[in-house]
Amino acid sequence: MAKDLFSLQADAYAKFRPSYPNELIEYILSFCTTRETVWDCATGNGQAASMLSAYFKKVVATDISADQLEKAVHKNNIEYSQSAAEKTLFADNSFDLITVAQAYHWINWQQFRDEVMRVAKPDAVIAVWMYNLLSTGDKAVDELLLNFYKNIVGPYWDAERKYVDDNYATVDFDYKPLPTKKFEIMSTWTRDHFLGYLSSWSATKNFEKALQYSPVDKIETAIKALWRQEEEKNISFPILLRLGRVTK
Repeated sequence: MAKDLFSLQADAYAKFRPSYPNELIEYILSFCTTRETVWDCATGNGQAASMLSAYFKKVVATDISADQLEKAVHKNNIEYSQSAAEKTLFADNSFDLITVAQAYHWINWQQFRDEVMRVAKPDAVIAVWMYNLLSTGDKAVDELLLNFYKNIVGPYWDAERKYVDDNYATVDFDYKPLPTKKFEIMSTWTRDHFLGYLSSWSATKNFEKALQYSPVDKIETAIKALWRQEEEKNISFPILLRLGRVTK
């Protein structure tokens, strides 16, 4: 079953996690023959579900974390429910599209595939994507970030994080492949937003639980010396998309 790693930082996750580009959603939708109902699995606080709601008559969004769902974006055509990715109460042949954003590495792929094959309509599309380590365009800040990622909280990442480091090249994705593209999340952040984002990492929470203080404290002073409080920096995250068609 999928891991619940984000209940404890649901507030930080909702506040600091980046949004996905419209170009990504529109590219995925270009392969959908109908747009009746979509299942956004492991929805977190509903970032992808909210975007998909503009294109589908109905969005069904699930997560194992009740705390995350409490922070989710609510829209009239989004139906949220607490459920594991691998076992749902959905009827057979229900969905035109199934999405998993920044969470596929946490779930059991074979069990999830069995559920996908049951609840997806014939020829439905499945899209899973992830974003990797961000860049600020400031070499000194990016070096501090990389050291934080690898050396400070590095030992506190769950084992599944390696699939993100591998850009999903080593995950099981047993669906008829569809062509993919590279995408990028681009935004502008203040220093406080950047530090808040680091606080939302699961490895940060694992560090805090083990050592009883925040690892962000280890780089905060150095970051503040390089980044003025009100200054905004251009942030970019590379996105890796795996896209397939459900054939049955």
